[in-house]
Amino acid sequence: MTAGPFIFAMPGSGQQGRDLAARLGAEMGILETRRFPDGEAYVRIGSLVAGREIILVCSLAKPDEQFLRLVFAARTLRELGASRLTLVAPYLAYMRQDKRFHSGEAVTSTHFADLLSREVDRLITVDPHLHRHKALSEIYTIPAVTLHAAPLLADWIAANVERPLIVGPDIESEQWVSDVADRAGAPYVVLRKERRGDRDVEIAIPDLGAWVGRRPVLIDDIASSGRTLIETARGLTGRGLRSPVCVVVHALFADDAFAELSGLAERIVSTDAVTHPSNGIPLAGLLAGALQA
Repeated sequence: MTAGPFIFAMPGSGQQGRDLAARLGAEMGILETRRFPDGEAYVRIGSLVAGREIILVCSLAKPDEQFLRLVFAARTLRELGASRLTLVAPYLAYMRQDKRFHSGEAVTSTHFADLLSREVDRLITVDPHLHRHKALSEIYTIPAVTLHAAPLLADWIAANVERPLIVGPDIESEQWVSDVADRAGAPYVVLRKERRGDRDVEIAIPDLGAWVGRRPVLIDDIASSGRTLIETARGLTGRGLRSPVCVVVHALFADDAFAELSGLAERIVSTDAVTHPSNGIPLAGLLAGALQA
């Protein structure tokens, strides 16, 4: 009888790994990591992995801090005889810079994809922030599975928000927003956004007087600087609507973004793609289904 997969969780992804192991009935592998006094990473595999399939769970919310440890773990697992490595990265970093906008810029989405493709045999992620690339296969040379959290967001909204109005921040989000709204049985509106910089966003909000009695639910794939959600929440209440519920897939929330948004929103909830106090929508079932397919 062939032994099942080992699940190894990288630092910061322990709960995600345990939840996934429980769903799959899989064994958690022993992974030890720490920092030497000079800041270098120490990595040790404490399980016998020869001939075993490996699932590495690593949300890449802080990729510059995390990536080398992931590489060291993956290469050590191969040296110890692991048969296949699947990386489950609920949040996939370095998708933003997908074009050389100014002379001399690094197209980091392509470079990062090349680096990661060298280390694992398969990638599973959730709602990567695709812009000019239509699919991960355009930049990744390994099988890369993209999962979508929209059904989970819709289920949460339907169960937790009375008379919701789904609000998308920009035209690019319309297909995604309409899908969530349809699944949740709610109306939706899509706003217009102009981004002038990383932290400078202007949201154009039309007359929404017809929806005053509903609870706005702002949905977004990534909350990084948080400016889109913050400016939208402020604009909606300024138009006389109720304070919104904010639902996001990837809760990065840099600096004081979460605190500022909390002062404007009725509630903030996110998937556990990135470990954060707002987590309330688990992805383990979605990820386990992809691994079992």
